[in-house]
Amino acid sequence: MSHSAVEIIRAKRDGAELSEDRIRWFLDAYTRGEVADEQASALLMAVFFRGMTPAELSAWTDAMIRSGRRLDLSSVPMPTVDKHSTGGVGDKISLPLCPLVAACGVAVPQLSGRGLGHTGGTLDKLEAIPGIRTALSGDEFVAQLAEIGAVICAAGPDLAPADRKLYALRDVTGTVESIPLIASSIMSKKIAEGTAGLVLDVKFGSGAFMTEVDRSRELARTMVGLGDAHGVRTVALLTDMDTPLGRTAGNGLEIRETLEVLEGGGPADVVEVTLALAREMLDLAGVDADPAAALRDGRAMDRWRTMIRAQGGDPDASLPVARHIEEVRADRDGFVTRLDAMAVGVAAWRLGAGRARKEDPVSPAAGVVLRVAQGDPVRAGAVIAELHADDEDHLSSGRDAFAAAARIGDAPPPPAPRVLERIAAG
Repeated sequence: MSHSAVEIIRAKRDGAELSEDRIRWFLDAYTRGEVADEQASALLMAVFFRGMTPAELSAWTDAMIRSGRRLDLSSVPMPTVDKHSTGGVGDKISLPLCPLVAACGVAVPQLSGRGLGHTGGTLDKLEAIPGIRTALSGDEFVAQLAEIGAVICAAGPDLAPADRKLYALRDVTGTVESIPLIASSIMSKKIAEGTAGLVLDVKFGSGAFMTEVDRSRELARTMVGLGDAHGVRTVALLTDMDTPLGRTAGNGLEIRETLEVLEGGGPADVVEVTLALAREMLDLAGVDADPAAALRDGRAMDRWRTMIRAQGGDPDASLPVARHIEEVRADRDGFVTRLDAMAVGVAAWRLGAGRARKEDPVSPAAGVVLRVAQGDPVRAGAVIAELHADDEDHLSSGRDAFAAAARIGDAPPPPAPRVLERIAAG
């Protein structure tokens, strides 16, 4: 059946429910270049204001999956479960989690992205390791997954290409914050990668994409529903991103912290979230294993080293060190009453760890090292953070941004759990 882009835009603008056929036609025509960016932008804005019914959302997601290749992981001898995070400050969880779960007998097909703005990207962090390759072909991806059970790389251009085009439009048309568009974007790529199970880490708070917990909960429920509707068993955890995760924000710095976790140490909150997600992944796969034991006995570290070598990296190579390191000190006695994730993330970005545009380079050495956590007691003059930068201009910009990050008061705030809630289908 022939359709008109203008007719579909008008229908959605006026609140009509789009049929599956209309949605498939529009997204297929847009992917092939037969619908203009201006028309796709208009439909995105209509969706932003009108939302989507469950039937529309399922059809939209399915059309984006069908726009490209769906990976076949049937040759992988282990059960497959992936994890996706909605992103935050200091969120390096994918790095220790992938080899940890693989060491427990479950293959993790981790297709990751790059950072933009105050949130870091897993690929940027991984590329702080000398020699590492993050651009793998589909065949290389499947072969490494079958052999090692762990791979972290970029999604290929043939995986949900409709989403790739729409994502770029959403960024420049003010339509990023739509829950149906976010959910379909994330889930189309994850479903297309062929995994049998998926655990979502949906964050809320100052440093998260969704600052309000109710909006994060709605997003989590929407994505869990989409996964189950498309045959991928899906569970979500709501996790707190009001304060930075761990003690580092920055690419090479977060690799160092990852190695601490894989050696059986590391910050307690990073270990907590890593183990919580690992247990959910193992449960989805039906594997009875103790991920904490795999951290303690070195199996997770062994799998990490094997994965890094398989992708061309040197697990023994020195990580980059910034040319300028400046300490930030407490100006009074008291307790750290606030350590704002957004402010720390912006500081790391301005120090050189992040990018304003997708094509911008990042510094593998830049970022923030926190010497205190929210709630810690401090004395006047104590070091509360280190700022790492490659040049004076970035250092000055990062210093200004970090000034809003830490507050010291007379009493500690009440402790807050990192993992707030579990959301599953039904």
